[in-house]
Amino acid sequence: MARHSHWHNIQLTKGKADAKKAGVFSKLAKAVTAAAKDGGGDPSFNFKLRMAIDAAKAVNMPKDNIERAVARGVGGGEGTALEEVVYEGFTPGGVAMLVQCLTDNRNRTVAEVKNIVSKHGGSIGSAGSVMWMFEKKGTASFLHAEALGDRELFELTAIESGADSILDIEGGVQLTCDPKDLKQMLESLAGRGVPNPDGAAIEFVAKNTMKVEDETIETQIRELVEALEDNDDVEAVFTNEV
Repeated sequence: MARHSHWHNIQLTKGKADAKKAGVFSKLAKAVTAAAKDGGGDPSFNFKLRMAIDAAKAVNMPKDNIERAVARGVGGGEGTALEEVVYEGFTPGGVAMLVQCLTDNRNRTVAEVKNIVSKHGGSIGSAGSVMWMFEKKGTASFLHAEALGDRELFELTAIESGADSILDIEGGVQLTCDPKDLKQMLESLAGRGVPNPDGAAIEFVAKNTMKVEDETIETQIRELVEALEDNDDVEAVFTNEV
């Protein structure tokens, strides 16, 4: 889980029950709207929008929903005053945590995040309290390693495409790179015949990790992360647990 939070987010989103699909669509639509507002409505020229649309398509969001979300972003008006906020804190057991949110009401979001974290035995700290423990990385996640074919050839292709690390995670593979190189890496991989990743993002990766040995604490951390991810304003949760 933890260190590779984007991996967890992909699995969680893809595995949502139909009863929760409306909530998943709403969260992804917000990301599409924010990306379109920041960089325009053409994914060919707006890489952030392209990633947001790809994430929406991965869970079969209807095309009309995606187009409406883009229109809200480029058209202005109600519903487009979205801002990204990152809250810093600790889980039970002292694991460092970043909670990345996309919100149209900062006061509501911080109150809800603090309430969830407090209920699950964690704490929210001041700005800068744990951010120094993380660095931003571009990531490309492939949930099924067997779909990548010859592993040696894949690794060589990944390195030549700009990957700075290749990680084996739960039967799959995750590539990381400098955030500014993510677009180029994805395009290079596609041009060399590598299957499209199940997810790509710019995320916070821990510089150093810690192992939680206590099963009770591990369960508490997992429940906290899942409770946060169920909040409509929370985009992702990152920790330095391995």
